[in-house]
This record gives sequence, C-alpha cells and structure tokens, in this order.
Amino acid sequence: MVAVVAMLGVGFAAGLLAVAAGLRRTHTPALPRRLPRVSRDQLLRAGIAVGCAAAVGAVTRWPVGAVLAAVAAYALPVALGSDRRHKHALARTEAVASWAEMLRDNLSAAAGLEQTIIATAPLAPAPIRGEVADLAASLRLGTRLPVALVELRARIDDPTGRLVVRALLQAAQRQSRQLSGLLSELAGRARARANLRLRIAPGHARIRTNSRIIVAFTLAMACGLVLLNRPFLAPYETVTGQLVLLVVGLVFAAGFTGIARLARVGLDTGRPR
Repeated sequence: MVAVVAMLGVGFAAGLLAVAAGLRRTHTPALPRRLPRVSRDQLLRAGIAVGCAAAVGAVTRWPVGAVLAAVAAYALPVALGSDRRHKHALARTEAVASWAEMLRDNLSAAAGLEQTIIATAPLAPAPIRGEVADLAASLRLGTRLPVALVELRARIDDPTGRLVVRALLQAAQRQSRQLSGLLSELAGRARARANLRLRIAPGHARIRTNSRIIVAFTLAMACGLVLLNRPFLAPYETVTGQLVLLVVGLVFAAGFTGIARLARVGLDTGRPR
C-alpha cells in the first residue's frame, strides 16, 4: 500500500513538472519539428527519483515525504550543477563561435547557404558536430532549409548558438545580404561570452561547493532524524503534519532554487527570448 501511495505521489510530482514546463514553453513558428529526445541522464535521474520515493515511503509511510524525495532526487543534481557541465557549456560556446566563422568564410565559395552548411558539417567543432551533422543530413534528404533550421534551434543548447541559427533562418527566408557581417558579430559575441565564463568560473565554483555542503548537511540531518529519532517526528504522522511537511519542503525548495540561481548569475545573459 505504501509503495502504491509513493508511486501515485511520484506521478503527481511528474505532472506538476510537466505543467510547469508547458507554461514556460516559448512560442515558435508552426513548423514541423522532431519530438524531443529523452536523454540517458534524464532516464537515470527519473529511475533514481522513483527509487528514492519508494524507499522514503516504505520507511516513513509519508506520502508527502515520498513526493519531496522524488522531486529532490530528480532536480537537485541539475539545480546544483557540476563543474563538468559548465566546462561543457564553455566548449559549446567556443564551438559556436568557430562554426559561425566557418560559415562566414565559406559563404562566398559555396553555391548558397545550404551548400555552405553541408560543406562545413564534417569540419564543425566536436561539441556541436552532432547537431550540425543532423542539419546537413536533413538538407540532403530534401528537408526545406527553414524547417531544418527550426529543428536545429530547438536542439542546440547554447544561447549564442540559437542566435546564429536565427540569423541563418532569417537569411534563408529573406535572402539577407548582410549575413557575413552578422556571423562575424555573433562569433565575436560568442568568444566574449566564453571569456566571461572563464572570468567568473572560480566564483561560481565556490558557490556550487558551498551549496553542495548546505544540501548535504540538510539531507544528512533529515535522514538522521528519520532513522535515529523517529519519536521527534511523530507529529508528521497526522494529516496536519503532512501539510506542514509540505510547507517545509516548499520552503527548502525555494531556498535551494535561490542558491542554484545565484550559481548561474552571469551565465544566462544574452539568452534569446
């Protein structure tokens, strides 16, 4: 019975996350797009979240505790971030700058924008080579350039990269003659963004370390109370106690969200709306 309640709680939390993601979705042109792919990391975090919810529900018999455990297990790894993730973002920004310069340099030699993209695909920097290769493959299969570019804009995980794709999309739709200058400007912006990341990286690393320490102590205290001092938590066994636990969980979630946003200050500038 407890496992069923825990699974229902996880489903409810997943529904709330899906509604929030839907409300945050920005408007895009009504062009056909591929369905978003679920990454292996997302599947792994979802499996861990379900396992944590079942374990907490079995030990505490608290439905709200199971839901909070599932949300924490799924969201905290992303909210706290990792040094590898930020290095990957830096590499993608530099790769976007290099690809924009490659497009600019090949525009005059190639017979049109489509041929330029196809010609640069094998030479695209490694961090974005997969996305550019998919774009070139779509063009070879006969997909219209605006449609393929909209698909790329949905997949590329870099603010400046989305600006480059938007410039290509406008050039494909309006035959812009200033594309070379615009690509040069965007390449310079990407390199400036990469330099900014390098300058602020030490401060962000300290913030992430402090936030991990805070989260670790908080979770250790909660686990210690559950395992070693259950009588102290007896008031949470009631319906009123579960509601209070929900409020406490929301307060901690707001605090962790604030810490996560503080660790991203300066990294989300220039994100297209």
